[in-house]
Amino acid sequence: MFDYIKGKVVELNPTEVVIETNNFGYRILISLQTFSQLTPDTECKLYLYHHIREDTELLYGFFDKEERYIFSLLINVTGVGPNTAKLMLSSLSTEELRNAIISDDINKIKSVKGIGLKTAQKIIIDLKDKIIKGTPSGKTGVISVSPVSQIREEASSALVLLGFPKQNVEKVIDSILKENPNQKLETLIKEALKRV
Repeated sequence: MFDYIKGKVVELNPTEVVIETNNFGYRILISLQTFSQLTPDTECKLYLYHHIREDTELLYGFFDKEERYIFSLLINVTGVGPNTAKLMLSSLSTEELRNAIISDDINKIKSVKGIGLKTAQKIIIDLKDKIIKGTPSGKTGVISVSPVSQIREEASSALVLLGFPKQNVEKVIDSILKENPNQKLETLIKEALKRV
């Protein structure tokens, strides 16, 4: 799995960037948020999401972990693919998107081209609790992923990669974290493996 890439920006446009590192050029899809943070012919670091389909592999890059976190939540909503999630993060800042979901602002989410009423409602229903849990003390407008939320996501990803159904994995992890929110990642995964 790729986590991030560091290298020189050799090509840059509003939807993608080519970063050269160790004589390889990586074509990476980006949002306008990330585009606005990059400058041609300079060194940069992007956090990556590696998207694999039957017919293609794509790299999505994000200037910070918060944007990648929101992207990964969005693409798990039925009807929202990577391109739609990228479009949402190009139309709204990470903070605007978080606040819209937390405050049930359907119109803000619908303002993104291609997002209709049903999809906007589904995004709010599916992600509101996850985003509140990922915001310290439930405060809105704070762009920060709590350690518990990050551990939960990492443990969930690890177990899904091992072949367990995502829905079962999330229920088990949530029940373990309810019993003891101060779990270490390794302990959480080991405990979840016993219960899945």
